[in-house]
Amino acid sequence: MTESSPQAHNLDPWLDAYAARAETLAVSEVRALFSVVSRPEVVSLAGGMPYVAALPKETLAKAYADTMAKRGLLAIQYGGGQGDLTLRDQIRELMALEGIHSSVEDLVVTTGSQHGLDMLAGLFLDKGDVVLAEGPSYVGAIGIFRHYEAHIEHVHTDHDGMSPEALQESIDRMKADGRTIKFLYLVPNFANPSGVTLSAERRPKILEICKREHILIIEDNPYGLLYFDKPSPAAVRSMDEDGVVYLGSFSKILAPGFRVGYVLAPPAIRDKMVLAQESALLCPSSFTQMMISEFLANADWKGQIDTFRGVYRERRDAALNAMHEYLPNLETTRPDGGFYLWITLPEGIDSKAMLPLAVKELVAYTPGTAFFGDGSGQRYLRVCYSFPTPDRINLGIKRLANVINLQTELLDTFQQKGK
Repeated sequence: MTESSPQAHNLDPWLDAYAARAETLAVSEVRALFSVVSRPEVVSLAGGMPYVAALPKETLAKAYADTMAKRGLLAIQYGGGQGDLTLRDQIRELMALEGIHSSVEDLVVTTGSQHGLDMLAGLFLDKGDVVLAEGPSYVGAIGIFRHYEAHIEHVHTDHDGMSPEALQESIDRMKADGRTIKFLYLVPNFANPSGVTLSAERRPKILEICKREHILIIEDNPYGLLYFDKPSPAAVRSMDEDGVVYLGSFSKILAPGFRVGYVLAPPAIRDKMVLAQESALLCPSSFTQMMISEFLANADWKGQIDTFRGVYRERRDAALNAMHEYLPNLETTRPDGGFYLWITLPEGIDSKAMLPLAVKELVAYTPGTAFFGDGSGQRYLRVCYSFPTPDRINLGIKRLANVINLQTELLDTFQQKGK
């Protein structure tokens, strides 16, 4: 059925009225799995959900009560477009843990860091502009860049993160093609989906290339504090104040339901972001900002982050142990923090085509195709270990191994017959 067919118009009488960019909207491969993974019998290794059960409910309840007692009328009122001043000052303390020192005036609180990224894309991207990104890259960012009709150019990434040499080659090739590069999008710590961290040696090299080529860096860092053994290298933003926009979030270190993120930007970009936010939603939620502020002021938030580190380290180990036991011949990343393993399948096996078979075996993952702007990545899949218990992780990877091994056997049989 084509969009111009009579049946299509019966389904949507406004089909001809949509803007051209509406055609870029598509269901995320991660979100499309939600109805499946909500079934209790399915082990979900798909969605990147934090283990919020590790949060102390009584501490959150006290933060709620204290917020209403101290600032209740302000909390349920409109706020400023830049965000609550007290919270912005506390965010400075968070960022200092990764080497970033800034003024509260350069911070903008957003409705999750995804919202901040969307505003940046709206401010910078015209149709056909180039976004440089890791290969693979975060599926939510890919959806945003597609919506603004950008060309996503993936740069080779290995176990030490983005390759500076590959970055320069991509820049040279895009310029030779006459394309306009607007920014580099980077998830430097325990990246989604690969789990890899950009090495300390490569960070200044990436920064120097972008400064020389006059390319803005957008550094998206939701996982940086969730390291397992040692802190991640200093943020790229700590090395340069003018050429890097930094995105942070409370979704992974506290809870995603608050929908509070933040952007640290040079003054001119900051001013435009405040205006964009006021135009789109007037202001971020005063209530959730003030509740998080109360939590940070009175709870042991550093201890809580350390608790999360222990939870995710245990689950990472369970995932790697299960991979070693059931799929010892497959290549997988070994993250030092965060939520994800990135697995390379045997040649000839398509992770997207295999997913329905996996769901029949009561396990779900995210196909690698979700993390490339051109739909490639068929040979890869992402396993998220953050939410299931270690026993469920073991069971899920065991089920996944059954599916992969069966597909490998069928492929071998087919190839033998072909000879």
